[in-house]
Amino acid sequence: MAGEPLVTVVGNLVADPEARVSQAGKSWVTFRIASTPRVRDRQSGDWSDGEPLWLGCRAYGEYADNIAASLTKGMRVIVQGRLTQRSYTDNQGQQRTSLDLEVEEVGPSLRFATAQVSRGQARGQVGGFGGGGSAQPAGQPSWGQPAAAPQQPQTQQDNPWTSSGQGGSGGGFGGGFDDEQPF
Repeated sequence: MAGEPLVTVVGNLVADPEARVSQAGKSWVTFRIASTPRVRDRQSGDWSDGEPLWLGCRAYGEYADNIAASLTKGMRVIVQGRLTQRSYTDNQGQQRTSLDLEVEEVGPSLRFATAQVSRGQARGQVGGFGGGGSAQPAGQPSWGQPAAAPQQPQTQQDNPWTSSGQGGSGGGFGGGFDDEQPF
């Protein structure tokens, strides 16, 4: 629906994504994440786990295929989507409420891991992040493993953002840009 706010959550996958196919032949995937805040006790200075937030997540179509091929249990991810709430009765007859995310974006958290992104086959979309499936190029490191040494930066003549290979400022967007990294 239009106007619904997007929510961003960082958490760990608690199980492998479950890929499914509808009766109409459309693919979709469900997965669950747990986001557990760290809480510091001011008296002792010790850190402890806070109350975890459990979220069910859903994605559809080719996006679902990319998620199923790329994510596995335990991976730390950043998920953005539309928060939904549903009520149900559990097996013991208790009324429960579940929070779910209709996924708009998902990606690896690079705080404690590295990732190798490769383009998907259809429409040139970004596909998996090095974790498996056909989106992983041969010889590339898996997500969570140390990456190979970075490639050498492009030379001034290879840089498409500078005007006619001359280097300096005056890049391909009308000038005024410096080639130096801002950090």
